[in-house]
Amino acid sequence: MSVLVRFSPPSLTAAQYDAILARLYEEGIQPAPGLELEVCYGSGDQMKVSVLFDSQENLDAFGARLAPILEEMGMNPGEPEAFEVHNIIRP
Repeated sequence: MSVLVRFSPPSLTAAQYDAILARLYEEGIQPAPGLELEVCYGSGDQMKVSVLFDSQENLDAFGARLAPILEEMGMNPGEPEAFEVHNIIRP
């Protein structure tokens, strides 16, 4: 079952998000197995991130690799909200 997670950090700029994403690609973490969609949205220092994974297991594996990088970069991801997905419509 797919899982949607929304991250609302206390403060996140587009430049910080881009730096984190670049690091994930450099280390071969991104694209993560099971990642179906990632969306970064918002403005200023109030950017938010939503990810859709095909399973809780793949999400957990990604989170385990992401957490040390966020900590090293001094990024507080806030308390994520996770939801089981009922339906996905793809064109």
